[in-house]
Amino acid sequence: MNPAAGAPGDRLPTRTEPPAPPGAARRREHAPAGRPGGPARGPSRTGLFTRRFGPPLGTRSPTVVLVHGLGLSGRYFVPLARRLAANGATVLVPDLPGNGRSRAAVRRAPDIGQLSDALAHWHEEHRAGPAVLVANSVGCQVVAALAARPSPWVRGVVLIGPALEPRVPARHHLGRLLADAPREPLSLLALATADYLTTGPARFLQSFRRAARDADASFEEHLRRVDVPALVVRGVGDTVAHADWARRVARLVRDGRSVDVPGAAHAAHYSAPDAVAALIRTFAEEAEEAERADDL
Repeated sequence: MNPAAGAPGDRLPTRTEPPAPPGAARRREHAPAGRPGGPARGPSRTGLFTRRFGPPLGTRSPTVVLVHGLGLSGRYFVPLARRLAANGATVLVPDLPGNGRSRAAVRRAPDIGQLSDALAHWHEEHRAGPAVLVANSVGCQVVAALAARPSPWVRGVVLIGPALEPRVPARHHLGRLLADAPREPLSLLALATADYLTTGPARFLQSFRRAARDADASFEEHLRRVDVPALVVRGVGDTVAHADWARRVARLVRDGRSVDVPGAAHAAHYSAPDAVAALIRTFAEEAEEAERADDL
């Protein structure tokens, strides 16, 4: 863990959200407000704020961890989480330190290394066991940094709209993000706006600068050191993660492939949750089979 003041390894409140009763929240799953997944359970002294869907940990169910992007929270993963849980997966959705309901966990915006440390610590506290990590946007940098180190519990990684692309000027990154906005559902824009306001403009810009530095210095090297299966998912209309970059990400990892999702943009998991859930289910099954074969 990084020992810096306010580092994200600090003990944080943990909450879990059980799956909603059948059909109870389906019509609200794209809503920008409210607490998706049902009421949160009481706080404890370990880990980050966490939404849980599907069976409890410790069962034979596959575990999927969803890692959000820059300045956001796990709320925009709820449509995907519900679909994965409906097919038997245990789905955990933490708010990373400094974001969403974990905003107060740190005084300053963590860098990518600190976020990956926090995610590793969070997994240890939850004893979540082998898991597939699914990330969107800058969350892909966090997951790549984590999967690049010896992490026997990482079964595979799914990178949705991986960002930030190295060696792209900051103004171009911001321009790409603005160009993507009209391509996303209005409900996502409302949700993201609320999350960005919670994070705050100063912290968002500080996080963006740190993520851009990591992209230039470390992102590709981290990807080269990922030795678990990897799936790169890109919405056809994504203006943030360009097609050539997404294919390069799939080539950089040892065992990677890429797939495009029609009718989706940067947040393909939100606008096309059924298609993305199906891809993740198939990928998770294949990753588990590969792990069993390696153990023989």
